[in-house]
Amino acid sequence: MLQITDLTFNAWGRKFLVDASVSLPPGSKVGLVGRNGIGKSTLFKLILGELHAAGDEISLPKTARIGSVDQEHPATPVSVIDTILEADVERHTLLGRLETAEPEEMGEIWSRLIEIDADAAPARAAEILVGLGFDQENQARPMSEFSGGWRMRVALAAALFAEPDMLLLDEPTNYLDLEGALWLEARLKKYPHTALIISHDREMLNEVCTHILHLANHTLTLYTGNYDAFEKARAEKARLQLSAKAKQDAERAHLQAFVDRFKAKASKAAQAQSRMKRLEKMQPVATTIEERVAPFTLPSPPRPLAPPLIRLERANVGYEPGKPILRNLNLRMDLDDRIGLLGVNGAGKSTFAKMIAGALNVSEGELHRDRKMRVGWFHQHQIEAMDPTDTPLEIIRRAMPDAPESARRSKLAQFGLGYEKQETTVDSLSGGERARLLLNMVAMDAPHVLILDEPTNHLDIDSRRALLDALNDYNGAVILITHDRSLMEMVADRLWLAADGTVKPFDGDMDDYARFVLDRAKQAIAKPSQIKKEEAKANSGAPQAESARGANDRGNKKRSGPSPSTLRHAVKKAEETMTRLTAEIARIDDDMATASVSNPKALEGLTRARAKTEADLAAAEAAWVAAEEALAEVA
Repeated sequence: MLQITDLTFNAWGRKFLVDASVSLPPGSKVGLVGRNGIGKSTLFKLILGELHAAGDEISLPKTARIGSVDQEHPATPVSVIDTILEADVERHTLLGRLETAEPEEMGEIWSRLIEIDADAAPARAAEILVGLGFDQENQARPMSEFSGGWRMRVALAAALFAEPDMLLLDEPTNYLDLEGALWLEARLKKYPHTALIISHDREMLNEVCTHILHLANHTLTLYTGNYDAFEKARAEKARLQLSAKAKQDAERAHLQAFVDRFKAKASKAAQAQSRMKRLEKMQPVATTIEERVAPFTLPSPPRPLAPPLIRLERANVGYEPGKPILRNLNLRMDLDDRIGLLGVNGAGKSTFAKMIAGALNVSEGELHRDRKMRVGWFHQHQIEAMDPTDTPLEIIRRAMPDAPESARRSKLAQFGLGYEKQETTVDSLSGGERARLLLNMVAMDAPHVLILDEPTNHLDIDSRRALLDALNDYNGAVILITHDRSLMEMVADRLWLAADGTVKPFDGDMDDYARFVLDRAKQAIAKPSQIKKEEAKANSGAPQAESARGANDRGNKKRSGPSPSTLRHAVKKAEETMTRLTAEIARIDDDMATASVSNPKALEGLTRARAKTEADLAAAEAAWVAAEEALAEVA
C-alpha cells in the first residue's frame, strides 16, 4: 500500500530521516513507534504531502484515498450526524446532484447510490458516533455547541466513517476516555483497509496492530506482530549484536596483539601485514543504542497516617446547592490503596477527584479525612493552563523559594530536564517534557495520596514504563484516571466505577470492564447513553455494571476481605512481575558476560543491579505465595 524508498528529510536545523525505506502491506494495521520528538508526526506530514522531501520517495496507488485526523472539526452550525455523513464525499456529492440532475442522469446516480449502499450510511454513522460517546440527541445538535475535545471525536468519527484506503491516526486515544479507547480498539481491528497509527498506548498496539514500524536513528524498521512481539524481536536483535560485537572485539584484540608483537620481525612481517589488512577491512558491528529515560521522582510520605485516609458516608457533592453531581457516596480509602476510577466522560470522575483533593466540599453527608493528609493532584488541564512564557527554572524557584540555585537546578535534572532545558520557555518544551515537569512537581512534597488524571497523554512508551516503576516504588495511596488500559492493569488493585450519579466498587478486572463497555456500546445503538457536562447535570447516563450493583458500600463498617476476582488479579500481577524480573536477571547476566570482555569496569554496577533485581524477585514471589494462599481460602 505505502512504499517509502531512500527517504531523506532535514528541516529546522536537524535530521529526521536518512535513506529510510519501508513497504507497508495492504490491509495491515501498523503502529508507528519511537521516542517523543523523533519525527513520527513529521513522517505523517510527508505522507500527506504537507511537507516535501527532495524527490518522489513516497508512493501510494494512484486511486488510493488517504485520510487523517489532524485537528478538531470546526464549530459549524451543521449537526453532528450530518457532519459525519458529509465525510463520505462521493455519497454527499451524488445526493447533491440529485437535486439538479436531468431525468436521464438520475438513473445513473441512483444506481451508484445503491452500489455504495448509501441508504445504510446514516445507521453506520450513528453506530460510530455512539461508540465515541454521542447519543441520538447529541447527534442532532450543531457542532458549535460542543467543546474542542468533543469536536476532535467528531473528526475521528468522520475519518472512520469515510474508510479511506490509508488511514493515518496520530495518538487517537489522547482525547478519548477509557471507554472510547476500548471501543476504538475493537473498531480498528475490523477496519477493512490499511491503517498507520502513532500511539504510545501499549494495549492498543498489542490489540490492534499486525506490524510495528519503528522510527529510530533516522531510519525506519518494520517488524511483524504486535508491540510485545516487537519488543522481543528487538531485544533478541540487540542481544545478537552485542554477542557479535564481543566476538569481533576479541578477534580485533587478538589480531592487534599479533601485529604489535611481530611487525618488527622480518620473518613475520608478511603475516603481520596480512593481519593489519584484516583489521582495516573489519566493519564495526552496529549495536542498538538505547537512549536513557529519566526516572520519575515520586517520594513516599515519611510517616504513614492512621487508617482510613478517607471515609465517605452518604456524601453528596456538586457545584450548585441542591444539584449534586455525585450522590450517596459510601467509600473508604487506606494508605496502600491503588484505585482505578472508571466511567465515561461526564460521569463525575473529575468531580470526585476535586473532592478528594480538597478543591470541592461535600454538600450533604460526611467526608472524614486526616487533617495531616497531603494530596498531590495531576490533571491534564494543568498542561494547557501553563504560562507559555514561563520556564522550568522560574517554576521551581516559586516551589523552592528558600533553596539555593544549585539545588533547584539539581531538582530539575532529577526530573529529566537537563541544563539546556531549564531556561527554555514552556511554549518551546514538548508535551512530554511539560507532563514530566508537572508530574514530578505535584509529588515533590511526598503526598499521602496521588490523584493522577490522564497522566500519560504526552508520554512515550518508555516514559510510561518509568512512571509505572515510580508508582510501584511509591508507598502511598493512588487514584488513577486513565485511558491507558495497560497502566490501569499494572497499577490499580481495586476498581471504582462512576455511573448513575454515584461511585461504587466494580467487582471485576479490566477484562470484565472491557466486555461490559463493548456490550453497552452495542446496546446503546438502540438506546444510547447521554453526553452531559458534569458541572451542569448529575447523571452520567452510563448504566451501572451488573457486577457493581452487588458490591458492598464502604462506610465506617469494618472492611471486608478482598474478593476472589481481586485476589486472582493480584496473583496475575505477581506472576507478571516475576516473569519480568526473571527476564531482567537474564538480560543482566548477558550484559555481565559481555562486560567481562569489553568493559570490565561495568561489572560492578551490573552486579549491584542483579542483587537488587534478585531481591525484587524474592519480594514478588512472596506476594505471589500470599495471594495464592488467600485465594485458596476464599475459593
